[in-house]
Amino acid sequence: MIDIGLIHRREYELEDDRTIPVIIAEAPGRVHYLGEHGELRAGLYLSSAIDRYIRVAVSMRKDNSIRFFAADLGERKRTTLVNLRYKREDRWANYLKVAIYVFSELGYPVKGLNFTVAGDIPQQVGLASSSAIEAAAVMALKGYFKVSISESELVSRISKAKNHFFGVKFSPVDYLVSFSARKDQFLVVDEQNLRVNRIKSPLSKYRLLIMDSRVPKMGVEEELNQRRLDIKRGLKLLSKNKEGASFRDFAEADLMESMGNLPEEIRRRSLHIVQEFRRVHDAEDFLKKGDIHSFTKTLNQSHESLRDLYEVSCPETDWLVKRAQELNGILASRMTGHGFGGCTYVFIKEDLAREYRKRLEDYERIFGFRPVIYEMKLASGCKLISDTVRGQKALERSAAG
Repeated sequence: MIDIGLIHRREYELEDDRTIPVIIAEAPGRVHYLGEHGELRAGLYLSSAIDRYIRVAVSMRKDNSIRFFAADLGERKRTTLVNLRYKREDRWANYLKVAIYVFSELGYPVKGLNFTVAGDIPQQVGLASSSAIEAAAVMALKGYFKVSISESELVSRISKAKNHFFGVKFSPVDYLVSFSARKDQFLVVDEQNLRVNRIKSPLSKYRLLIMDSRVPKMGVEEELNQRRLDIKRGLKLLSKNKEGASFRDFAEADLMESMGNLPEEIRRRSLHIVQEFRRVHDAEDFLKKGDIHSFTKTLNQSHESLRDLYEVSCPETDWLVKRAQELNGILASRMTGHGFGGCTYVFIKEDLAREYRKRLEDYERIFGFRPVIYEMKLASGCKLISDTVRGQKALERSAAG
């Protein structure tokens, strides 16, 4: 990854002024292996952070301007604290504003600030690049202001700030993953009570590959909104309008008994939600026991459910999953992300990676899209990684000694 500290100093002409600290933090992307299409605001996920990151550098200014620089894009934006609000044309800079708002609301003296952002998380494919910008910026400002604050409070405040800025209720799950992740560990994330359980991965002999199908996304949000309405209606019918009810209160048998009361399409959507809760619990148990065969079966079943019951897959991603499952030595394959295109993932043995990549040549011939393949690892969460002034002083002390 590029040296964001050096780029930041050059961008804001700080190269010769070592008295101005440049605080740098990073936050990872993430993958949801199970649970992504679940009950609204009560989901249960099997996830991990991945070793692709967003880094954010921050330093003070002598005026009250707030400047933003996207090093990868060569783009610049600006605002002030008085004018700190969402602007569609500011795109990526809006995520940095979310972090600024967090510390402004905490009462810290947010005045003139310089920001630089850069990273290598693939964008717009469901790997949480925007949430990583927010988490990295929050960590950088936490270091800048020398704030003592718990991770749970940070998660809560980022979620509220994003809801305020974008005017839409967002899930805190990505932030929970970002702050809770550890190297080579899966996370079971409970959105309902904001708890995270870590599980040591038993898959050290396997690679994680993410395939971007490159399918153009048209009308996806409309379809997803319809699925959410179906879920909401299904829960309402199942619970008979009981306040505080959740799909967690029901089992497959309840859905079978209610078939006469549920339209078929809503029953299928609801069945996926109920079964997916069970699959996450099962996967957690299988991972703890090192039962890789049963874990694999659970992931494969989840993709079938997304395809047949929740209906958010498409021929291209189904093809990628099926071809992967045909190879002896690939553990599992499933779509991840919003669906209707997007990404699939596989856990694959080292010596099969080349053969699998070769198989994907047929994908382009059949569908006309060239998939992009990313190799990743289960990674640690966000952290403060550099304070250039402290680093410089340490070097000076070392040289003097």
